[in-house]
Amino acid sequence: MLKIERLKGGYGGSEIVRDIDLAVAAGEGVALVGPNGAGKSTFLKIVSGLLPAQSGAILVHGEDASRWTSAALVRSGLVHVPEGRQVFPGLSVEENLWLGGYAAPHRRRELREQVLEIFPKLGQRLRQAADTMSGGEQQMLAIGRGLMAAPRLLMIDEPTLGLAPVVVDSLIEALATVRERLGIALLMVEQNAMLAKEVCHLAYVMVGGKIVLKGQTESLTQEDLMKAYAGH
Repeated sequence: MLKIERLKGGYGGSEIVRDIDLAVAAGEGVALVGPNGAGKSTFLKIVSGLLPAQSGAILVHGEDASRWTSAALVRSGLVHVPEGRQVFPGLSVEENLWLGGYAAPHRRRELREQVLEIFPKLGQRLRQAADTMSGGEQQMLAIGRGLMAAPRLLMIDEPTLGLAPVVVDSLIEALATVRERLGIALLMVEQNAMLAKEVCHLAYVMVGGKIVLKGQTESLTQEDLMKAYAGH
């Protein structure tokens, strides 16, 4: 579904990520893990069209999407949920969800029901201003808004960052439901590789803008990560 070949890019003329090869098949869960400053968020921004690729290829359903706009990528089924939640302040939960459905207007009601089934707490907050909710609830809303675009691949940047353990458990369970029951592929950026095991079966480790390790999450150990980080 998504295939990245020797991708390079960054901000302006700077090269933050280099020679990245990565693939996500339909319905698959893939984690991109690594320390702070590794280039993970920059990589997602390039793939989602928020930053230009300097070289390499971004293939979506076999087509070269390297020059596609963000809107075109969303229409193709690639949806990016950025780090930091970024809900629309001052708008209600309902309005945030409705805006997320711009790419699939004919399915808004169906998708809304789907989102509220996965995140029932949002159903209790529909009229509440989004920026007055807790951090965990805002993260649920950010993911729910992404699901309103009818994605085939949901790219999520640090979904558990700064959240209490009980909220993290709930989010991870919801993401597992998204992949297993809805069949939506996930590309999840996550510092905590052990958490990623709950949702993703394949992990790429990025250090210094490069992929330094790839493997099944069930066999990835903390020792493997420490060696990868120390070696680069």
